[in-house]
Amino acid sequence: MKIGDKVRFLFETGGGIVKGFQGKDIALVEDENGFSIPMLIRECVVIDTNEYNFEKKTVAPKKEEPKKPTKSAVASLRNDDEETDFVPQVTYRPMERREGEKLNVALAFVPVDIKQISTTIFEAYIVNDSNYYISYLYASPSAGGMKLRSQGIIEPNTKLFIEEFGREQLNELERVNLQLFAFKEEKNYMKKPAVDVELRIDTVKFYKLHTFSTDSPFFEEPALVYDIVRDDRPVRQVYVEADELKEALLKKKSEDSRPSRAPQPARKQKADNTIEIDLHIHELLDNTNGMSNGDMLNYQLDVFRKTMDEYRNKKNQRLIFIHGKGEGVLRNALLKELKSKYGSCISQDASFREYGFGALLVIIK
Repeated sequence: MKIGDKVRFLFETGGGIVKGFQGKDIALVEDENGFSIPMLIRECVVIDTNEYNFEKKTVAPKKEEPKKPTKSAVASLRNDDEETDFVPQVTYRPMERREGEKLNVALAFVPVDIKQISTTIFEAYIVNDSNYYISYLYASPSAGGMKLRSQGIIEPNTKLFIEEFGREQLNELERVNLQLFAFKEEKNYMKKPAVDVELRIDTVKFYKLHTFSTDSPFFEEPALVYDIVRDDRPVRQVYVEADELKEALLKKKSEDSRPSRAPQPARKQKADNTIEIDLHIHELLDNTNGMSNGDMLNYQLDVFRKTMDEYRNKKNQRLIFIHGKGEGVLRNALLKELKSKYGSCISQDASFREYGFGALLVIIK
């Protein structure tokens, strides 16, 4: 494949004339509209070759001989003392990329002298990594309003220097606002929504050398890059004030220290009308964060008391309280409650076959 060859794309619709190469694998193909499209050589098929390695030129139609100027025209030219040079107007269209149809915009900060990070000044850039022109406003809060720091239009697939500042101005940049409007010139394009993004800049990073990375494809020198728009979507930062964070943590701790739901025993009614109540703490509560062993025991006893009070007037009602085997702390506490407050009721171990030694049968009398 050579410059001047006519090719078509193997996996996509289209083709054009080879105008150049990028490295060993990429061919620059100019389509019928005059746009250069980078395409993998292996994805191009030569359909008309140029054996002499020249660009093929179309033969222009023969121009008509200019008509002789009339006498009046000659006289007019003679009276004109100024000589004018004809300068043809050339319209340059920016090269477009297939992936550039999605809007990607970033705000970048570059130290002028990275070796003197403690004293250097900084440059700010807006990076337009898309096929769109972008009209922008760049501002920061000031005296209850906004201070316009820069405005203008950024050409497609370029970066634009917008300001230079020193450390004494870092406080002004703790929050910045960018408003963006994307469009294309002299051709149809897909409409993009206007963007209004507020960024919080961590000014402490400007004092740390490792903050500025060389990984950015937009800068050869180390840079600190903040995404503004990524794949057509504005980037929204999540941040809270220190006081708001403290208040939220205290509120969560307070909520965690309380039971997650009101006392509601896990009970079921058996075929013989016996009521079974499971007093295991995980059956009573969804969350025990912040509760001590004593808190959990008191909660289990509270469920026991409420159940006993609910059925105290139902003579011969059989209640089975499942307390589990464990160390017997809950079982002993239940027996103590029965003896001191419900002395008229009969209590005994429930069926060993069903519950082992893990349940207590109470009969209301």
